[in-house]
Amino acid sequence: MENQKIGDLVAKIKALEMELEEELHHEYEKFTCEITKKREELLSTYHHDRENLVSYIVRSPILHLASVPIIWAVVLPAIMLDGFVSFYQWSCFPMYKIDKVKRSDYIIIDRHRLHYLNAIEKLNCLYCSYFNGLMGYISEIAARTEQHWCPIRHAKRLKSMHNSYKYFFDYGDSTNFRKGLNDLRKKLKEEKV
Repeated sequence: MENQKIGDLVAKIKALEMELEEELHHEYEKFTCEITKKREELLSTYHHDRENLVSYIVRSPILHLASVPIIWAVVLPAIMLDGFVSFYQWSCFPMYKIDKVKRSDYIIIDRHRLHYLNAIEKLNCLYCSYFNGLMGYISEIAARTEQHWCPIRHAKRLKSMHNSYKYFFDYGDSTNFRKGLNDLRKKLKEEKV
């Protein structure tokens, strides 16, 4: 019975997330229309609002500038992780009969087109778009892997749950785990999670 309540709550949350996404999409479409109507005016405003590189650097706190090499040092390991995880799903998901995660659904690079950003801000946005998108992509691959191999809820409360977690078996529920594991694996083939 409690599992049904959890399922209902998850369904409500997902419905609200969809409603929010639709509203955000509506706002985006409205903004796109405004861009089309006022392109020249917007470009002029963007050009005016773009901060000069020299003033941007001069205005930046010294500790921010000092942290740049540390932040950017993560790029190479991130690219390597991207390659390893992509290779893992490319090679293993077909063996497990799991649909592959579409990378382009998670890693979206588009902020560089915003004319009000200077070159450094565009580069920073590129970094954040890639890195945060990569984390979402990897999280989804891990979620599908977890649903296939170890779909058991944790004893402790999670701060954030992935989409597949709602299907998982209760902690300590060995009977349903053994009975339902194969059916849960089939869910990965039958529906897009």
